[in-house]
Amino acid sequence: MMSDPVPDQLSAAHQPRWRAFDEQWYLLRYPEVRDWMHEEGHQDLHAFYLETGQRYGHSPNRYFDEIWYREAYPDVRRDLIQEKWQSGFEHYCAEGYRQNSPHWLFDESGYLRRYPELTRRFLDENGFVNGYDHYLEVGEARYYRGHQFFDDELCRRLALRFPDYFDSSIGLFASWLSLPSSIADAGRVSWYFDPVWYLERYPEVRREIADGRYSSALHHYLTNETARRFDPQELFSEEYYASSHPDVMACIDLGSFRNGYEHFLRFGAHEGRVPKEGVDLLAHMSRPQVRNDVRNHVYDSAFAHLVAARTGDVQRAALAETPDIDENHSRQVFEREAEALLPAFARHPLDFTVTGVPEVSVIVVVYNRLALTMQALSSLRANYAGAIQLIVVDSGSHDQTRRLGELVRGAKILRFRYNIGYLEGCNAALAEVEAPFVLYLNNDLRLYPCSIAHALERLRFDEGVGAVGAKLIRTNMRLQEAGSIIWRDGSTYGYRREANPNLPEANFVRDVDYVSAAFLMIRSSLLRRLGGYDLRYRPAYFEDTDLCVRILKMGLRIVYDPNVVVEHLEYGSSGSAGSQTLMHANLRIFAKAHQDFLRQQQPAHIRNAVQARERRSDRKHILFIEDRLPLRRLGSGYVRSNDVVREMAALGYQVTVFPMLPRDQSELELFGDFPETVELIADQHLSTFPDFIQARAGYYDLVWVGRTHNMARLLPIMNEASRYLPTGGAVLDTEVISTPRTLERIKVLDLPQPKVGFDEMLRRELECAHYCQQIVAVTEHDASLVRRAGYENVSVLGHEMRIRPTAAPFETRRDILFLGALHDEGAPNHDSLEWFVGEVLPFLDDVLTEDVRFTIAGFIHPSVDVSVFARHPRVDIVGAVNDLAPLFDRHRVFVAPTRFAGGLPFKVQEAAAFGVPMVITSLLASQVGWKDGEELLSAAADDAEGFASGVARLYQDSALWARLRDGALKAVERDCAPARFRQDLSSILQACIA
Repeated sequence: MMSDPVPDQLSAAHQPRWRAFDEQWYLLRYPEVRDWMHEEGHQDLHAFYLETGQRYGHSPNRYFDEIWYREAYPDVRRDLIQEKWQSGFEHYCAEGYRQNSPHWLFDESGYLRRYPELTRRFLDENGFVNGYDHYLEVGEARYYRGHQFFDDELCRRLALRFPDYFDSSIGLFASWLSLPSSIADAGRVSWYFDPVWYLERYPEVRREIADGRYSSALHHYLTNETARRFDPQELFSEEYYASSHPDVMACIDLGSFRNGYEHFLRFGAHEGRVPKEGVDLLAHMSRPQVRNDVRNHVYDSAFAHLVAARTGDVQRAALAETPDIDENHSRQVFEREAEALLPAFARHPLDFTVTGVPEVSVIVVVYNRLALTMQALSSLRANYAGAIQLIVVDSGSHDQTRRLGELVRGAKILRFRYNIGYLEGCNAALAEVEAPFVLYLNNDLRLYPCSIAHALERLRFDEGVGAVGAKLIRTNMRLQEAGSIIWRDGSTYGYRREANPNLPEANFVRDVDYVSAAFLMIRSSLLRRLGGYDLRYRPAYFEDTDLCVRILKMGLRIVYDPNVVVEHLEYGSSGSAGSQTLMHANLRIFAKAHQDFLRQQQPAHIRNAVQARERRSDRKHILFIEDRLPLRRLGSGYVRSNDVVREMAALGYQVTVFPMLPRDQSELELFGDFPETVELIADQHLSTFPDFIQARAGYYDLVWVGRTHNMARLLPIMNEASRYLPTGGAVLDTEVISTPRTLERIKVLDLPQPKVGFDEMLRRELECAHYCQQIVAVTEHDASLVRRAGYENVSVLGHEMRIRPTAAPFETRRDILFLGALHDEGAPNHDSLEWFVGEVLPFLDDVLTEDVRFTIAGFIHPSVDVSVFARHPRVDIVGAVNDLAPLFDRHRVFVAPTRFAGGLPFKVQEAAAFGVPMVITSLLASQVGWKDGEELLSAAADDAEGFASGVARLYQDSALWARLRDGALKAVERDCAPARFRQDLSSILQACIA
């Protein structure tokens, strides 16, 4: 008889669908059973299955495939031969359900890997026996995916074509499993397999289906014995993939993959490998819309997106860059939107009434175009709730602008019977200014949220700033300027004009030559000293350029602030007729007036734009190179790299961050994690570095390379491109000396010993360091290893940490916490979890109550399988956490069971800073330099029982907990003081940059 797979506490309340015997389905699947039962005198169908059907390889229901199960698991087939089990289904119900897949179209381990929140604890608490049970009961309805080759969205389309064959009470998946082959093969249920193409390509498969050997084309593809003979669809060729990637063939021959397609879907597609001659997957992956669709899980890979695109399922716009908006049309829309607002203003006038001293005086010069003016003033009022003195200069308008006073209350309106012009109008308004700051504002624009507040904050914060300008975006959503450049001949250039406004190069704060007066905020006292605009430039053009130069000559700064965003109808307030003539005339005036200034400017050429985009002064430039843009959520050494960048910026350096590896990261991820003055290079990587550094020849004063392996990869390029690099050379930040970690890993995992000794390994690791002016290590121990390798030019820079102890007392805290990024399987964090879950937790089962949980938190790369941890009944997996304080506040004990690592354990210091006492390995204790029993508890990395004993003691002893918490907080204050970190970094940089 079948064993009951359901735990005792659940069996009464819940029985998985996959366990039930389905009589109706059974008779439809095996019609010959009726005759067998009659011949053998059976009355009970279930009894017949148990006594006879099992032995013939029958499946009890649509959810379990007996024949496939026997073939998929050789140990089960062996046990059946030895008559340990009556059937594969009996084995599955007794024990196989814990880890095996029951059907060729459901992947148990893949399901738990794809959804790491489905831990053993979660399943138990919610009454699910395994992942398959969860999928059948609720997962499918919540759009979880049970197998790579079954997409419920595509199956839904098939159901719309053949509604009579789908039963909503059992769901799409169960309905599809019972479809006749003619329906199942009529359309896709996955972007990875095309049944129509497959049957046309392999007509013999159709015959095998007709003979009853297979239920569908997909069944044949996933279960046939010669998997490498068949291509799944038009865009993949087994033969081509094998010949183009011989490394894959070796893995297939070893049995690691069923065929080339399995490797391609698991790894090759994400690496950009070519699936078939003439199919450029990398080019498709590079398209922004493709990246967005994959990031947002519209498609689960770029290859699926490509297949969908080739079949016409993806909109045409997704196959190319977003097309540019025609500017003529966008200008018309901008103006018509302005006109559409007028009726509302007639009923509800804007109110600029001020009581007391205003915060900012806004000067707007208008000539006709009432609708545009009201739209601009409406966005101004909505943008800032503070006291705004509005001064409008009506320069001889003859349209409805004369009724402006009816639509705007509290404004000072200066009316002129003739067109006084922009310059004279602004100067006339200056006499009326009452606020400490003046904003020159065009009437042909819209302000984006918080622009006024950002500009005011910058002027209030720094007395050295004379004026602030905006990021100007034209109506076609292309940049007008991200700060402006004045060339040596007096001509000007709006930096990154025509570029995407979200381009990282346009989104960092910097000092510039000038900013356009469409939005120009200046100190009132300064403006009065300068006398406003120079009337030599009337009626317009170069007046704002001249004003900014005069501010610079007074020793004050012009700041471009990308947080101040303005949509601008370029030339909307003046029209473009005669513009070029005026520009040329005023250029000559400007060039003559400021010859002394212009001699110091860059020559007029687009290749000089990077050098010219900011006021050089004595500000030094650093190129910071890392594996990836160091987002703090990535954990590991990226947090320290992020701290280094932050402190460089705080010390006054202009920092550019360049990633070695291509990664698709959204604007929300990037801009919130770095200081606003830091430039991020998000769209380049190692292969583009030669062109990047050549284009910026002479720009950088220092190159800071994070991690030794990056220096090794860059060295050939840097040797060749040395003429473009700073004479100050480079700094190598080793982050960690990996040789001791490598040897420790070999010891722990009992791997083959290296053929060379420690010193030779160390020499090879640091061979590239000869290029660098300075080497930075994270601990004094690592610095000693650098010296051992023959380099004396080494400094130490540890971690920066501010203590912020969480408030919850011992009694209200629960559970055990691990926090660390999982970037690769086999890496230190992953290995430490394998050891803790596999060897330490079993000892804790004997001393801690069942309700004590183990939480795994931190970034998890999609390639890392954490389902092996999720199976443990104590484990919760929460993944990346943005706000760590609540996480630490609710946990009682932190663990760092690291068995091999180098450098300085950031996670240990971080947990201490949050006030959570810890148990760590002796290896980490020696690295951090803290004492067992004073700041932490420690145990050897091969002593699982000792480690568990430390966890139990700390979890149960409130006095010990309080003592270790206090000691660790003091140690963090001593070792990781931000002031010390900044001073150490400053000393290193000053020594490298003359």
